[in-house]
Amino acid sequence: MSVKPEAASALFAGPFALATLSLPDEPAFPALVTPDGRAVDLRVAFGDRELTVRGLLEVWDTAAARLAALAGDSSAEKRPLSEFRVHAPVEPRQVFQSGANYRQHVIDLHVAHRAPGDDRPEEERRAEAAEIMDRRAAEDLPYVFIGLPSAITGPYDDVVLPAWAEQPDWELELAAVIGRTAHRVSVEEALDHVAGYTIANDLTDRATVFRRDMPQIGTDWLRSKNAPGFTPLGPWIVPSGSVPHPGDLRLSLKLNGETMQDESTRDMIFDVARMVSYASQTARLLPGDLVLTGSPAGNGMHWGRLLRDGDVMDASITGLGAQRTRCVAEVAR
Repeated sequence: MSVKPEAASALFAGPFALATLSLPDEPAFPALVTPDGRAVDLRVAFGDRELTVRGLLEVWDTAAARLAALAGDSSAEKRPLSEFRVHAPVEPRQVFQSGANYRQHVIDLHVAHRAPGDDRPEEERRAEAAEIMDRRAAEDLPYVFIGLPSAITGPYDDVVLPAWAEQPDWELELAAVIGRTAHRVSVEEALDHVAGYTIANDLTDRATVFRRDMPQIGTDWLRSKNAPGFTPLGPWIVPSGSVPHPGDLRLSLKLNGETMQDESTRDMIFDVARMVSYASQTARLLPGDLVLTGSPAGNGMHWGRLLRDGDVMDASITGLGAQRTRCVAEVAR
């Protein structure tokens, strides 16, 4: 059973957001959601029974204006959001994930993942990591890798912790949602290709991040990050026009009510525009694709407390709403 969020006076910033909803035993559908918690079935509004949120993002330049008008239309049938199940807001074709993009977080990881035989004091290793981060921001490029859409789950769904995952950890992230195909776009152009933003929790099994059997290969993101349900997403996509300052948002994650992550996107080494531009230099970013922008300090490795059966994670980002997921240990077969 999934864990529902507490009611809020305003669910998100701006006049509307996009969601994917369903009724019991019925297929999911795209919906317009209003900040007071009402939903409009966009299949009816757009006269297309096959419509999806990704389909709307593929015509975002024209759809955004229609959606804004619909949000203010008092004659449109709006039903209470509480009647529906909330799914991940979009099914992307591609997921671009970012590592090492929050200064303090990377310093913490540098200290936590001490190389065998490195017996230097923690202060010395922290100072080394801080110097590396300052140099990266000035001289280097973002670190982007590929995630699997099959790892995505809903914002209130249970997260199954695989039996093999020895150190499952949380990573709250701001996710940019592409609304216009982007290929080799400049930093100055990049945000014009972002339709909106949503919340992602990019779970990671720390024990399998590095290949101990083949250290020369490095990281194993397939195994450590892509178990089914390891990316709770949503609850909705808030249009970029309602998020004018993505570089100044507060990210907060609580574990069983205790704050673990509480940081601003100001701590990013590379901002959203640089992340999107960088990914587009190699890949063609398509409407509905996600660009996860990294996680701030405060993961489980930092606290010495990893995820376990029964844990509840509450994650929120300024103006984007909140998600709540409960961890459930995999049933032995």
